[in-house]
Amino acid sequence: MKTSLARFDTRLPEDQKEYFEYAAGLGGYRTLTEFVISSVQQKADEIVEKHRIFLATEKDQKTFFHAVMNPSQPNKRLVAAVKKYNKIKEKK
Repeated sequence: MKTSLARFDTRLPEDQKEYFEYAAGLGGYRTLTEFVISSVQQKADEIVEKHRIFLATEKDQKTFFHAVMNPSQPNKRLVAAVKKYNKIKEKK
């Protein structure tokens, strides 16, 4: 299977580049590019995993978004709790 490659360019201050190169060397990376790709991949994996955990299945997603878009009416206990909270808040 052939993989197509894409290019990613960035500009950054010289001192920041030198710092990144220093960190790459300490980390055992052969090049700054290798260090950047590895670091970005790791961070991307963390972010995607957190998202997957939060809404793990399509059913979870549908349930969550339905609840957000179609909230139910507050029950008696919630209404009573809000009234109690507001009374306490007024006394302060």
